[in-house]
Amino acid sequence: MRVTRRGKIIFFLSFGVVLAVIAVFVGFGWIILNWREGIKVFLGVIFFSAITAGLVLNTIFLLREIRRNEQHDSFINAVTHELKTPIASIRLYLQTLQHREVDETQRREFYRRMLDDTDRLLGTVEQVLKAGVAGHKKSSRERVAVDFEHLVHECVDVALAGHHLQATALRVEPSGHRGITVTGDPEELRTAIANLLDNAIKYSGERVDVSVRLEIPDEKHVRLSVQDHGVGIPAAELKSVFKRFYRVSNRSLAHIKGTGLGLFIVRAIAKKHGGRAFAQSQGEGQGTTVVFELPRNISAERQQDSAKETRAAEKTILEKRA
Repeated sequence: MRVTRRGKIIFFLSFGVVLAVIAVFVGFGWIILNWREGIKVFLGVIFFSAITAGLVLNTIFLLREIRRNEQHDSFINAVTHELKTPIASIRLYLQTLQHREVDETQRREFYRRMLDDTDRLLGTVEQVLKAGVAGHKKSSRERVAVDFEHLVHECVDVALAGHHLQATALRVEPSGHRGITVTGDPEELRTAIANLLDNAIKYSGERVDVSVRLEIPDEKHVRLSVQDHGVGIPAAELKSVFKRFYRVSNRSLAHIKGTGLGLFIVRAIAKKHGGRAFAQSQGEGQGTTVVFELPRNISAERQQDSAKETRAAEKTILEKRA
């Protein structure tokens, strides 16, 4: 299938180039033959430019459509696999329980594996649904002040438990910042952070070593950086990885399953919250850092600081009275 699509791309590209070259020769030949007749030359240049532009735009459109269809097919295949594999596994365990007598220990192990498979199914379905929601520019939910630092720590704890990792494998580096607040939808922000962590863990390879940093690059922004030491991303694909359905073209990653929606969701949520998302990598095998940057809610931070000072003062007064 890929060879066929690649052949189509080469064909349409070559066809468009040939047509453009023919148009150039015909146009310039006509202009040279009629250069003395000013109006005809002027109209000929206009028509020639319009035809050439049309050919170029048509070729570009065809190429984009072919690539989009290819990505769509890859997404369908990935989602089908992500759904079919756990369903087949659950079915096998159920058939075993139905037709064979198993001891209590093995029965519990079957139940545990089936629950893991259902979690995988649910995760795939939620990923697809969240991609659809993230694609809408406006959110129907109300924006509130969110303790971003606390939310990041919550997501890290969930990722550690979900992937059965040691605390040293996925850690939040000390930043010295406390009470960092942003304005947004807590569930969408949680989804973005969870996707960043899952993506870093998935592409870390055999040894997971992921560090999470919270930074304040300037007074108005907060930056979350998730760095892994895994497979890395070629420089030419650093922007493409945020496209819908896109997956890095690396044969060594064929065994890593996914829908190609994780980083697309991250970037969409960042944009909806007035921020941005981008990736940094030195190349294949050099690891990747994905940055998620949002505007700070400085007024909410000041209110929190004021409330803390008030509570501290009240506590001091009560201690003195006691």
